Amino acid sequence: MSSATLVIQTAFLGDVVLTTPLFSALAADHGPVDVVTTPSAAPLIETHPAVRKVIPYDKRSSDRGWAGLRNLARRLRTERYERAYLPHRSLRTAALGVLAGIPTRIGFSGAWSFLYTEARPKPALGHESDRLLALANKPPGVYPPQLWSTPTDEQATAGLIDEAFVALAPGSIWGSKRWPYYPELAARLAERVAVAVVGGPDDVELGDQIVQAVRPSGRQAVNGCGRLTLRQSASLIGRAALLVTNDSAPLHLATAMGTPIVALFGPTVTEFGFGPLRPGDLALGIDELPCRPCSSHGPPQCPLGHHRCMGELTVEAVIAAIEELGALRRRG
Repeated sequence: MSSATLVIQTAFLGDVVLTTPLFSALAADHGPVDVVTTPSAAPLIETHPAVRKVIPYDKRSSDRGWAGLRNLARRLRTERYERAYLPHRSLRTAALGVLAGIPTRIGFSGAWSFLYTEARPKPALGHESDRLLALANKPPGVYPPQLWSTPTDEQATAGLIDEAFVALAPGSIWGSKRWPYYPELAARLAERVAVAVVGGPDDVELGDQIVQAVRPSGRQAVNGCGRLTLRQSASLIGRAALLVTNDSAPLHLATAMGTPIVALFGPTVTEFGFGPLRPGDLALGIDELPCRPCSSHGPPQCPLGHHRCMGELTVEAVIAAIEELGALRRRG
């Protein structure tokens, strides 16, 4: 039996995590939803109880171009969906709903909303997860971002580290978002607590540097970068006393797993709607810099060449934030 409702969300990984409240809201109204998303995000949401089926769409590779879009649309058409929700404002998403012959297509007002049957205004303020809930006419906060790991995921991470630990997520696909002092932070943390590094294959070298910085202390340190699947990484974050992260996908994984967060913001700001969501979580940034924010995502490199937004954010400030959240209390 097909789901009557399809959600098409092929934006960045963090955006997909922040769409999980919308899945929950729609499932409460219409039953479990099917979701079109990227191959990297698919495993994260296939275990979500509001999701019946995940349909991977590899828009950058095997399904790229209009031929790939039309092929996917033909497959979707056989499911006879009654309605589609389109949180990502893109031509590709809007066209897919039309080509799939879905009679009711609901998205946010914008350049491509003439391809929808109903365009709803996207709130300008608030957290992105709450703004996306507006697509289902739900109030902010009624459903939180949530992810579900499996017993297999938990078993894969259980043996990596056997004492209380702080997780560090030093990577970002946007170079200017990377805080440069994670090895120094890890060395300081290792005086009191074990450390685990999470990230993708591109972060392996940086993870090794962080583990090397911990080694003189004799404390446990593990580099999970490129070693764990995305869902296993979420499981490991879920076990951490706290996550220190840049403005990147692990921030949203920690939100969904209920782990306390210290988030480090440089070229971007929390007012964009992608900061920590829960009360008590902390976001740090150098607020007085006139060049912040410099872009919506963070450029590959600092446009002015000085990268003060990250360079002036000190290890001491991050340690103080970790202390404030109590992650180092009665440890070591």
